Amino acid sequence: MSTADAVRRPRIVLGVAGGIAAYKVAQVLRLLTESGHDVQVVPTDAALKFVGAATWEALSGHPVNADVWTDAHEVPHVAIGRAADLVVVAPATADLMARAAHGLADDLLTNVLLTATCPVVMVPAMHTEMWEHAATQTNVATLRSRGVIVLDPEEGRLTGADTGKGRLPEPTEVFDAVIQVLRRGDAGQDLLGRTVLVSAGGTREHLDPVRFLGNRSSGLQGFAVAAAAARRGAEVTLVAANVSLPTPAGVKRIDVVSAEDVHREVMQAARAADVVVMAAAVADFRPVHAQNAKIKKSDDNASVPEPVALERTTDVLADLVAHRATGQVVVGFAAETGDGTADILEHGRRKLARKGCDLLVVNDVGPGGAFESTTNEVVILVTGGPEQHVPRADKSSVADALWDAVATWEYDRGASQ
Repeated sequence: MSTADAVRRPRIVLGVAGGIAAYKVAQVLRLLTESGHDVQVVPTDAALKFVGAATWEALSGHPVNADVWTDAHEVPHVAIGRAADLVVVAPATADLMARAAHGLADDLLTNVLLTATCPVVMVPAMHTEMWEHAATQTNVATLRSRGVIVLDPEEGRLTGADTGKGRLPEPTEVFDAVIQVLRRGDAGQDLLGRTVLVSAGGTREHLDPVRFLGNRSSGLQGFAVAAAAARRGAEVTLVAANVSLPTPAGVKRIDVVSAEDVHREVMQAARAADVVVMAAAVADFRPVHAQNAKIKKSDDNASVPEPVALERTTDVLADLVAHRATGQVVVGFAAETGDGTADILEHGRRKLARKGCDLLVVNDVGPGGAFESTTNEVVILVTGGPEQHVPRADKSSVADALWDAVATWEYDRGASQ
């Protein structure tokens, strides 16, 4: 037996409820199996009316049943849940969540949910009115109180011409959420009930209608921070500066352009936030005068362009700290390169002391560093606490390390008071 064969593949139960979004879950299944996971699909009878058993069997490599009577001698209603490393239900319809919240066990999937001792993730999809109904919200709150991770649905096109909140996130987003829950190894939503504000991306300060002063920030790390917060139960607002990435599931997004835009939207949204994470790369300077028409090059090639006068932008992080509410946690980011006066980490320590935020994430943005990369390596500086080095990893892992550090800092602060 090869080493690869000897390593047990993570076992995932993929529950599929009866909604039109079931067709998108076939792609989730493919992503899971192609990434090395052993997936057992457990559909409801209603789900099989949307996508047939043959599709689930072909993509998973396992037989598919919806009832507790098939192969009863193997006790599937108990065995499947016990053997799983993770149970995912997508789409999780209003009906399925209601039955799960009330502990019903009238088909194989609800039996699996009652016997599973592993983390459970539910990915809702339904019409907006059904999602917003008090009964559904009560059922979601009940499930979350028991440790079930219930993602918020997306806003967008629903069945027919309807548009609103209730759309199943894209398969890649569901897959990413599943992988992160497996990696963390628990079903806890430690940010449940918290309100989080995250900024991401890089600002643009216009010289004229076609030119601007900008930076190389892709927004990947800030988006990962927002996605991790939503996955861990928070209500998340994301202020995105010039980012073309898809909005993380369950996150409210505000698109902005300039440093002034970031300052305005962040200061407004921060009033209701328990935690603010300033991951955006905000310009320190902007042109004093932006031209209304494109700046033309002189016909005289020997002429020297007019110098561009710059002025400082508002320091968003410092303003946040100065006006933060009691108990609010403020996390800054420092995009640093070493120079003749100090190395990257020392620059970060000076910035933490100067800004007065609670935590500061120090990024190396030199060649091969954080910008425009899917991975990152950071040092998290903590006011009054130890520094934490996060080795190079995907940005989702770095995001979870940040939220772990926030939780530790809050606990230590509470213990000292």
